[in-house]
This record gives sequence, C-alpha cells and structure tokens, in this order.
Amino acid sequence: MTFDESQQYLLSLGNEVSTMKLGLENIRKLLSALDNPHQNYLKVQVAGTNGKGSVCAFLDAICVSAGIRTGLFTSPHLISITERIKIGGREISEEDFAAHATKIREIAENLVAKGILESIPTFFEQVTAIAMSVFTEENVELAILETGLGGRFDATTAANAEIVAITAIDYDHQKYLGETLPEIAYEKAATIHSGSKVVVAEQKEEALQVILAVCSNAGLSPSFAKHVSAAQTGGNTSGSECVEQAKKRNSLTAPVLPASPITFETDKAIYEKVRLGLIGRHQIENAKVAILLAETLQESFAITPENIIGGLETAKHPGRLEYNDSFLFDGAHNIAGAKALREYLDEFVKQSIIVIFGAMRDKDVSKMAKLLFRKADRIILTTVDNSRAWNAAELLDFVPLDVDKKNLFLTRSLEEAIRNAREMSGDDTLICVTGSLYLIGEAQKILSSELKL
Repeated sequence: MTFDESQQYLLSLGNEVSTMKLGLENIRKLLSALDNPHQNYLKVQVAGTNGKGSVCAFLDAICVSAGIRTGLFTSPHLISITERIKIGGREISEEDFAAHATKIREIAENLVAKGILESIPTFFEQVTAIAMSVFTEENVELAILETGLGGRFDATTAANAEIVAITAIDYDHQKYLGETLPEIAYEKAATIHSGSKVVVAEQKEEALQVILAVCSNAGLSPSFAKHVSAAQTGGNTSGSECVEQAKKRNSLTAPVLPASPITFETDKAIYEKVRLGLIGRHQIENAKVAILLAETLQESFAITPENIIGGLETAKHPGRLEYNDSFLFDGAHNIAGAKALREYLDEFVKQSIIVIFGAMRDKDVSKMAKLLFRKADRIILTTVDNSRAWNAAELLDFVPLDVDKKNLFLTRSLEEAIRNAREMSGDDTLICVTGSLYLIGEAQKILSSELKL
C-alpha cells in the first residue's frame, strides 16, 4: 500500500474509540505473529486520564537529550498519522509507515484466514503493532508508550512494560471505563503487573486507594510524585509577559522558554531553575512524573541531571496550550482538561477571548461549557469532522443559562468558525480553539493549507 492507501485502509476499520474491542487477545496474537517485537527493548507505559501525552513528551525529550535511541508512540494525531510514531524525537516517514502498515495488514488478514483470529484487528490494534514493528526495525533501546484508552484492555498493555506511570485520574470515557472514580482507576491501574516499577502522580483519594491496592497485591512499592518538591525560583512575571513568551516558545523561529523557572527536588537530586517547555501550571505535576521516570531509567541508561533539565526545557506537545499568532490551541477534551485551560486563561490571559468549541458525544460537555464559556467574550460552536461528534446545534443544549445569547454563534463548518472568529477579532483578541484534539487537528490543517496558498 502507498501511504494514502494505508491511511484509507486503517480508517475503513472504523473510529478508533467507538470500534474499540475489549480484550488483548487480538493484539497479542498479532504481536506473536510478528515474533514479539516488543520484547526487543525496554518499555515505559504511561496511563491516566490527563497528562499522559505531556509526560511522554517530557520523558522522550529527556531520553533524546541523554542520547538514548527512543521510540515514542502516542495518540491521537493532529494532522498526520505519522505523528503517532517517533524515533529519536522525529516522526517516521510516510514511506516507512506505509511499509509497516502493509506488513501488519497482510499478517492480520492471514491470521483471520487461518482461523487464528476471529476478526480483523481494530485501527488502534494495528497502529500499535505498526509502532512495535517500527521500533524493532529501528533498533530502539527504549519505547515510551502512551495508553490509548483505559489500560486493562488497551493494546499498549500487551507490551507488558517494565516501567509504568499513572498520571492524574479523573472522569472521562465513563461509557467504557465505569461511572465511578474507583472503577476508572482500576482500569488504569491494570497496566501495573508483578515485577514492574511504578510511578504515581498526585491523585484524588478514591483513585489513590485503588492504585495502592493493585501495587500491594503485586508486591510493589511505587514512587510518588507528591514526594517531589517544586518551587518557583524566579521573580513573578505579568500575565501579558507570560503569554508573549509562551507565544514565542511555540513559534518555530523564536524558541524562547516561558518565564518563572522552577526548582525540583527528589530524593536523588535537585534540578535548579528549570523553565518548562510545556506551559501551564498543571505541567509542573507532569514534569514531576517525568523526572521520577527518568530517575528510574538511570538504572539502565546514563541519564544525567543536565539531561533531565534539558529535556524538560525542550519538550514539545502540539495542540496543548499551543500558540499560533492570534490562536491558542488546547485539546481540553474532558472536565480536568477544561479546568486546567480555565486556570491558565484566568491567570495569564487578560485580552478579549473568542472560543471556538466542538466536542465528542462521550464527553461531559455541560461541565466543560460551564468552565470555559463564561470566560469567553464570544463563543462559536462548530461540528468536529468525526462520527462521534456533537453537531453545533446540539451543543446549544449545554450552554449555561447565564451566557448572553447575543455572544453565541453557530457555524456549519470549522472553516466558517475560523472565518467568523477573525471577523470578530480586534487587535487584542485571542481565539481559543478547544474541546477536542480532533478539532485542534482540523483547525491546524486549515491554517496550514492557508500558508501554502
């Protein structure tokens, strides 16, 4: 298959969330038919509700700084599916992706033909297998795996990672993971197994008790991010100055780091005056997890404090508090994400805000809207190009009653939403695109195509 053909084939398997198949049988048989590529390198698996991608980005940058040949697997992608698989910090080529996708497809179809598999592996199962296969061919020393959904039945869990991190757990994907926090925590904590080393982010008490019970049953003593101290070591910076530096940090031409350096201290080391490459106060907690993971990896690799500081400062995670001129992209797709975005806007953004919002049907849009819409001067509702998305008219039902309807607008497409936002904007207006990572990817495609005209 060509790259385009491989994408079309994978998309034909259905939406990666709504067609998710519970269970690890398919992915395990698929990996076995590939001669178990995941057994050729050390693995770190990151599970949780929010912060998974950021922790992976921090850790990957740290390991690249240390000269470790890393493979990074994340999801979802924003523009190109190749974003999901990186070697040494760089996306794989379209040609390599297509070659491995072709191989995985042929093996999967052969397994079905022989009756070894009852059905063709799903989109996410095949992309996970593609990543594992690429990592072996590229001779990676370490694979960093972001869990897709949950953990107990997620395809990445079949890799049986030697090191596991659990980021902050909150409500999300209740349809698949359970309605209560303990149920959700159990699904995430199922990535932990006997013999693994575990790092745990600060948690709500209900979730923490579940994680502790799983660790205890496996005979494990986890490392806790709450034991890592973090203190601001620079002077205070105004909101406008912070936003301007953040914009520069996201720029391709001016890699200026955000203000307010942080000093982190663990039982092993002190990391002084770190200017995190990812903005937002919530990234301090994600950095703590990444630091503990890096210190755990010091048992296998030569990672210095300078490598850790360098990685924390150079990490990038597109679509999360990412600036592009007058646009701010943030894929806040659940309550915790919306809360983190609102806190950032409250603290650092003093200008007029236009929110372009779209969301998936399995999200608690009502609570997200209460957090975000009251902060906006104008709200533009739109429909994400995804089978799981609410359409703009349906989103009206979630608008808080105290939001002035004259500042509320419906659009038939994201192109129209962006055009309207620009027409409404003044010289000091921020256009915040949020509610879904799929929306962020679609918006960035539109802006990218404009640059090519």
